[in-house]
Amino acid sequence: MMRLATFTSEGRQMWGAVAETGMIALSDNFPQWPTLRWMISARGWKIVSALAEMLPVTHPFGTFRWDIPVPDPEKIICVGVNFPDRNAEYKDGQEAPPNMSLFPRFPRSFVGHEVPLTRPPESPQLDYEGEIAVVIGKAGRRIPEAQALDHIVGLTLCNEGTIRDWVRHAKFNVTQGKNWDGSGAMGPWLVPFESPSQIVDVALETRVNGETRQQDRTGRMLFPVARQIAYLSTFTTLVPGDIIVTGTPTGAGARFDPPKWLVPGDVIEVTAEGIGTLRNGVRDE
Repeated sequence: MMRLATFTSEGRQMWGAVAETGMIALSDNFPQWPTLRWMISARGWKIVSALAEMLPVTHPFGTFRWDIPVPDPEKIICVGVNFPDRNAEYKDGQEAPPNMSLFPRFPRSFVGHEVPLTRPPESPQLDYEGEIAVVIGKAGRRIPEAQALDHIVGLTLCNEGTIRDWVRHAKFNVTQGKNWDGSGAMGPWLVPFESPSQIVDVALETRVNGETRQQDRTGRMLFPVARQIAYLSTFTTLVPGDIIVTGTPTGAGARFDPPKWLVPGDVIEVTAEGIGTLRNGVRDE
């Protein structure tokens, strides 16, 4: 299974295939596709994979910085409160709503694998949220739920880092708490999506300093991924490279008493079956 990733070496951003000992740079071989978004739009995964099988590693691990896999998506849309226990956390006596809660994130609010999350001086309340992210490969509007998974090209992982007190700065939005520069992470790579079994019911776990904090299965989502794609495409056209961050289980730091905010020195790992592990530290801005 060929995994693709975006990385920076000597100040230059590239993309390529992930091998056992490092990265196989491929972007120079495909100048018509400056980022993975362009490659996805052109449906070039098989061509790229075939070439990668014949090439050696160009950048060993430790010689480059991981970036978010699709650095220039048209949109990143996140689904909130998407697991039963997560809904119960709100303690408002309400059943799960009939429609999903949504908010946007900006690409610069994410860093790549092994890059520290940034805790800003304005708030100590940096929190973690481990999630699976799906990347759209085929454009669509008003996509039927039965056909929705056909529009996915790849999967990756997300630590949807949040500045908790800024989520409550206004009456009904969370955008400002969700978009601090470098507060979240995405990666390490894109895994090609080849079967519904890769997303319908897989295990998802978040660990902080080795301690399991979040653990659930996508089969328990209130709004499964196919439903997410169908609903989102009702009001906006989904295009190749768009990213849907599909929801986090219960167990974020805000839900402990007292809360367990992230601090410099912490290591957060998000793991999902068939995708891998996204790992990040924490630094002060």
